[in-house]
Amino acid sequence: MTTVAAYAAPAAKAPLERTTIERRAVGEFDVLIDIQFAGICHSDIHQAREGWGTAIFPMVPGHEIAGVVSEVGPGVTKYAVGDRVGVGCMVDSCRECDNCRAGLQQYCTGGGPTWTYNAVGKDGQPTYGGYAQKVVVDENYVVRIPDGLSLDVAAPLLCAGITTYSPLKYWSAGPGKKVAVVGLGGLGHMGVKIAAALGAEVTVLSQSLRKKDDGLKLGATHYRATSDPKTFEDLKGTFDIILNTVSAPLDFRAYLSLLRTEGAMVNVGLPEEPVQILLSSVFGNRRVLTSSNIGGIPETQEMLDFCAEHNLGAEIELIRADQINEAYERVDNSDVRYRFVIDTATI
Repeated sequence: MTTVAAYAAPAAKAPLERTTIERRAVGEFDVLIDIQFAGICHSDIHQAREGWGTAIFPMVPGHEIAGVVSEVGPGVTKYAVGDRVGVGCMVDSCRECDNCRAGLQQYCTGGGPTWTYNAVGKDGQPTYGGYAQKVVVDENYVVRIPDGLSLDVAAPLLCAGITTYSPLKYWSAGPGKKVAVVGLGGLGHMGVKIAAALGAEVTVLSQSLRKKDDGLKLGATHYRATSDPKTFEDLKGTFDIILNTVSAPLDFRAYLSLLRTEGAMVNVGLPEEPVQILLSSVFGNRRVLTSSNIGGIPETQEMLDFCAEHNLGAEIELIRADQINEAYERVDNSDVRYRFVIDTATI
């Protein structure tokens, strides 16, 4: 066991505070990673405040982890000391179900994935995330960060990047396709970058035009305010894909009306409240209302390689660990452009 410093929420809705945690000894197929940067995802806030249900405390959040390998187990073949690596939202799965064998570990049917934090591992111990100095992870749930990506801007790709890349690839975003990204936040700004790099024509749908200049710089061709009713009149039947990145209930009838025949609205934000739709919103044109949950390990590596090839890092604000609670409040107030990243040397 290794004792490391970390920041944890001691109870639901409590401020995070500096503490120490125990990491397991490096096993045969494990890698020990010296964490250098950890992104702050809105999911961290939902879970630390029990917005998605009962959680495990104390909780060390963080599933956007970038660092350097400092030790490997004797059976490790994929990584060596000094490698630049990342860890995303999961650190294990059953490895035996059809989805796991297909590289879709995020949809594991053999008990579900073991999440990077707020979960219980196969050893019966709670998992702790990336707001810490070190982490021990099985090599099969670690990905390589290409040299073309700085570790600080790569960290958010382990959640925000793959969460938007996976549905855009699945629904064939590319040349000739029109993609709308709802919300220009931590997820949305990566959705715009990736969709544009895939060759799609991108429109940002945001409550106001406050971030219009940013959206256009990130790769959008159009930027429309959803607070303007004319937006929904003008764009009716326009999009092949709508990527909804916001974690708040929407008027799905209005947004679904923006889809072409057989278009898809993919939800990657997860509201805490129930949402309602009218089935008539999808009846007429065989429209699809669906969702997507991160990506498997192979696709996460594919996403990192794609981002390195196209020079797509997250837009970040680097913070000290003692600024985490302030950052949580700012995320709630949409006061970040576009992802907070913790410099873990400050823990």
